[in-house]
Amino acid sequence: MARPKSIASLSIDALVKLRNDIGDVLSQRAGDLRRQLSLLTGSDSRGRGGRRGGRRSALKGRKVPAKYRSKKNPKLTWAGRGATPRWMRDEMKSGKLKKEAFLIK
Repeated sequence: MARPKSIASLSIDALVKLRNDIGDVLSQRAGDLRRQLSLLTGSDSRGRGGRRGGRRSALKGRKVPAKYRSKKNPKLTWAGRGATPRWMRDEMKSGKLKKEAFLIK
């Protein structure tokens, strides 16, 4: 196929074919690069980063006892890790309380 001087002069069918051809070439090139990267890092293609036999964090997956309890609903608790729960933020705003007011004694 002779190359036109401008993409604007291509028909819709020709543009769709060009897009598909470009997508095929890009996906083939990406696959080649993934294979090369896995050979260099010694990892599989799922992005594990090549760490073999690395140690996990000692705290990962460990359950921690609750440190805070809701004033309105005692079933709602929070261990103090991660983002502040919604129930706690709402109760702090409505009652002008601080986090220490929810501590379990």
